[in-house]
Amino acid sequence: MSKFKIVLMAPEIPGNTGSIGRTCVALDLELILIKPLAFEIDEKAVRRAGLDYWKHVNLKVFDSFDDFLSKENPDPKKLFFFSRFAEKTMFETKFSKDVYLIFGSETKGLPQELMEANKETLIKMPMYSDVIRSLNLSNVATAAAYEVIRQLEFNSSS
Repeated sequence: MSKFKIVLMAPEIPGNTGSIGRTCVALDLELILIKPLAFEIDEKAVRRAGLDYWKHVNLKVFDSFDDFLSKENPDPKKLFFFSRFAEKTMFETKFSKDVYLIFGSETKGLPQELMEANKETLIKMPMYSDVIRSLNLSNVATAAAYEVIRQLEFNSSS
């Protein structure tokens, strides 16, 4: 099984982070949080959403995106940035092992400069209604994680 990672930049809603942490435990993935965080990691709301699994989350926290890049030293081609403003969907994307699925904050999304600098790996979850502005972060992160697993583990052409 590939050990890809989920990265949350400046998460704002503790329940989303807790739910994503729970998904990470279920799939044996690392969760990376990039500050600033709008809550304390040990907040009850994070633990409640992660239930009693939060203590099992393989968690790293970085002070900034630059700190993350410096210390993790990821291959830039393996950084996939999720934004509703992307042109390409995650279903049009070929994922390889050890990718990073990067999500912006719930209200602000990703910084504009990151989206502009990473257009080749900027992707979205498709939405077909004009009525919906965005999807819940934990739902998108979970769907994206399972798409990576589908491609890497269950797709005979990989």
